[in-house]
Amino acid sequence: MENVSIEAIFQVVEAIAVTAGIILAVVGWRQHKEQQERESALELLHSFQTPDFAKALLLVYGLKEVGLSKKQVEERFGEDMHLVYALTTTWESLGVLVFRREIRLELVSEFFSGPVRISWQKLKHYFLEERAEQKRETIGEWFQWLAERLGEQEVTVGRVPAHIAYKTWKPR
Repeated sequence: MENVSIEAIFQVVEAIAVTAGIILAVVGWRQHKEQQERESALELLHSFQTPDFAKALLLVYGLKEVGLSKKQVEERFGEDMHLVYALTTTWESLGVLVFRREIRLELVSEFFSGPVRISWQKLKHYFLEERAEQKRETIGEWFQWLAERLGEQEVTVGRVPAHIAYKTWKPR
């Protein structure tokens, strides 16, 4: 009888140890994911805080017209076209990272929903013409994809500006 009760005790201890191990693994995995999310957010923030990025964004925002041809866009930006190209390849890269679930769409939306969508709106015809000229539908594909996903998210989830949505926010 003592052997059975000792065996039962060991089984209970073993079950508790396995359960505790699973719980610790899940907690550790969640903490790891949260850490990755924080690191992604900080990397996003730092990578876009450059004078060239800001200038490129201002150039795109400065386009009053929507639907300019490729030639008109290139003439308008002139020697600064390389900055706009760098901006759009940044949006392209973000699109791939969101698609691969390396960065959450919600995070990109909070940082760049407006800039990405405005950039696509103003440069869409540039990319459509470039695709036709190069016979490559893949030019700007992830930039377009990201802008469209952000647009869909705004329609389905809504996008209330932070200064309105979190007006009553208080620090901990």
